[in-house]
Parts: sequence; structure tokens; C-alpha cells
Amino acid sequence: MIGLLNLGSLALGLIAWILPVVNLMRHKKHDHRNWVALSILSISACAISLCFQIFYNYHLVKIADWSALMDITDNVAFVAAVLLIVTIILNAITLLVYHDRTAK
Repeated sequence: MIGLLNLGSLALGLIAWILPVVNLMRHKKHDHRNWVALSILSISACAISLCFQIFYNYHLVKIADWSALMDITDNVAFVAAVLLIVTIILNAITLLVYHDRTAK
């Protein structure tokens, strides 16, 4: 059951990247009503994904699996930083594209 946290984290991380890409692919259409909602969902998926990793690390601490914790911590920190940075960049690009479209 705890292993599903990693799978859920991966799925939500992918969703966090896919939603802004979908937003950017739809920017030429005339329907601009839900781009904010998709951006909020993207950032929320990123936050929940990172939260799942924190819960998984907490589980490893709780069961005192120190070797597993020492093995994965550096990679988890790197991947979490990449997830966060790419999500922020994609949503910032989306904001710039749609802000220019709605300002005109």
C-alpha cells in the first residue's frame, strides 16, 4: 500500500507537466476560459506529488529503514527540485502566453 505513494507521486508529477503543455497547445483557440483552472490543477498536482514523497520518507523513518532512506534521499531531492522547477517554468510560460492573449 505504501508503494502506491511512489506510483501516485509519479503520476501526479506527469500530470503537473502535461496540463500546462495542453494549455499551451490550446492557446490559439478562442476559448480561454479555463486556462487558470488548468494551471491551478497543475501546481496542485505538483504539490500533492511532493507531499506523497514526504509521506513515503516519513514511512521509512517510522519503520526505521535507514539504509533505504540513505539510498533514496539524494535522488528524491534532485527529482523533487526538477519537478518543481519545470512545473513553475511551464506555468509561467502559460501565464505569459495567456496574459498577452487576454490583454489584447
